Formats: sequence, structure tokens, C-alpha cells
Amino acid sequence: MDKIKTFFNEVRIELSRVSWPKGRELWGSTWIVLIISFLLAVFIGFIDILFSRIVGGILR
Repeated sequence: MDKIKTFFNEVRIELSRVSWPKGRELWGSTWIVLIISFLLAVFIGFIDILFSRIVGGILR
């Protein structure tokens, strides 16, 4: 039981040392992740459609 208490005490100490982002910085990072994810999804979708048409044309 002492090991568990020690563990959680150390976790609390480490979390107090973390440099947490401010609200504005967090929102900026969130928007960047969302935009890049959307653009990557569109790109992969485009490549998928392109390859599907190429392979479909070859197999006909």
C-alpha cells in the first residue's frame, strides 16, 4: 500500500512541474490539428479514388 501512495505522490509532484498550455495556445494547436487532419483525409480520399479508377480501368 505504501508503494501505491508513493507512486501517486510522485505523479502529483511531476504533474505540478508540467508546463501546461494556456487556453489560447491550446485552441490554436487544436485548430491546426483539425485542419491538417481534414486536409490529409481529403488527400488520401483523392488518391484512393484515383487508384480505384486506374485499377478499375486496368481490370476491365
